[in-house]
Amino acid sequence: MRKLTFLLPIVVILIALVGSSVFIVDERQKALVLQFGQIKSVKENPGLAFKIPFIQDVVRYDDRILSLDTPPTEVTPSDDRRLVVDAFARYRIADVVQFRQAVGIGGIRSAEDRLGGILNAQIRAVLGSEGVTSNTILSADRAALMDRITEEARARAEPLGIEVIDVRLKQTNLPSQNLDATFARMRAEREREAADEIARGEEAAQRVRAQADRTVVELVSEANRESEIIRGEADAARNRIFAEAFGQDPEFFEFYRSLTAYTRSLQGQNSTLVISPDSEFFNYLDSASGRGGTFPPPVPAPESSAADMPEGDAPAGEDAAATPDADPAATPEPEEETTPAPETEPEPEDEEAGG
Repeated sequence: MRKLTFLLPIVVILIALVGSSVFIVDERQKALVLQFGQIKSVKENPGLAFKIPFIQDVVRYDDRILSLDTPPTEVTPSDDRRLVVDAFARYRIADVVQFRQAVGIGGIRSAEDRLGGILNAQIRAVLGSEGVTSNTILSADRAALMDRITEEARARAEPLGIEVIDVRLKQTNLPSQNLDATFARMRAEREREAADEIARGEEAAQRVRAQADRTVVELVSEANRESEIIRGEADAARNRIFAEAFGQDPEFFEFYRSLTAYTRSLQGQNSTLVISPDSEFFNYLDSASGRGGTFPPPVPAPESSAADMPEGDAPAGEDAAATPDADPAATPEPEEETTPAPETEPEPEDEEAGG
């Protein structure tokens, strides 16, 4: 029993010593065995490794490819057009001993700070070199510029035990103070283009309106011309009908036109005519006793006859001189009736002379 009690602490101590002297190196890492801050060994192969307990320490570093994003860097190419460049780099720890000696206990954080300064310096140097313009940076030729930056950064980062694998630009922008001016210029250009489009549209609209107005004028003119032709043909047909009717019975036609003239002349209320009694206008209103008798009241023509007559007819006596249908020279004079004249007392010549 005493023996078991004595051996148990020894076993525990041995287990602790073995556990503190054995460590595992991951395949994604590299390890340094330090003794009082000095590098004693390097463990690069994955698996179990040993160290002296309580005297030696193990420091592990990532052996994978790491990424570093640089802060935005303002560069001035040879055309003096300032640009803000945002880049990133891919790197790995190539020599852990040299890396430890260069950065000390700062580790990865200290190494990335120093590597970021190297990258920014090389980006400014390459992009600001002679012959490099902003168009070159923004074109496909920037791949060659990135290769130059990578080579320069690799040479500068080698003393840190770091291998720079690649450097690439994520984005290239104008400075904030230049962005406002650029946006204002772009806005002005777009407004100018919009004004040009509006002007071209208005010009096209004016052409369409002018074409439409011309078409309207042409159509109206053509319609007026056709209407004048139709009106002329209708007038010719009317005159022909009147001529044919007049040729069939001139005396009746003259009588009919006289009645129509009487009706039109006496249609209004209180109509008064001041005409000589001997006028031909009253040929058909004379009494049977001769021209010196009393005039019978006018007999209006039937409404249907007045409505059927075309507009523009004149009295038989007056219209005959205005229209070819009623030419007095061509109209045969009606024969006077041989009726005995009424006996009238002759007026005394003395009274007529005295008056």
